[in-house]
Amino acid sequence: MRFAEHLRFTGSALKKWLIAQTQDSLAVGLLWLIGLLVLRIPLAPLWALLATLLQFIPHFGPVLGVIGPVLTAAIKFGDWEHPLYVLMLYAVVVVVDGLALQPYIMHRTAKVPIWASILAPLILGILIPSFWGVLLAPPLLAVFYAYKRRNAQTE
Repeated sequence: MRFAEHLRFTGSALKKWLIAQTQDSLAVGLLWLIGLLVLRIPLAPLWALLATLLQFIPHFGPVLGVIGPVLTAAIKFGDWEHPLYVLMLYAVVVVVDGLALQPYIMHRTAKVPIWASILAPLILGILIPSFWGVLLAPPLLAVFYAYKRRNAQTE
């Protein structure tokens, strides 16, 4: 395989990963929108859009996305219950996304096994002890499994 073919092949795998990441972000944004509307949080569509965009930043993005709705709930309702409900919604969205949505979408779109998309960020987060290990895990997985499928087909 020539270098140009490697670039094309890797680019195709990364494109599939980006599509999967976009679908995951949209799904998370929809979950946020529904939850925030049920909780009657002001500016729910804005917070859901922000959560959608911040979903592209692993681990830090979702945390940043919850700050606005929590503060809005605290200011609007003036109690501790509504911000707590928003934090509970955040916990549900994170668990559903991390254990179901993201692995399923990565498997369907980028053909990455579900177990690998759950374990790889954890393992790379330990091997590369910083933000970069977790950030690089999903696209590296997409490229790795694309090459693995290609090699299995040529044998």
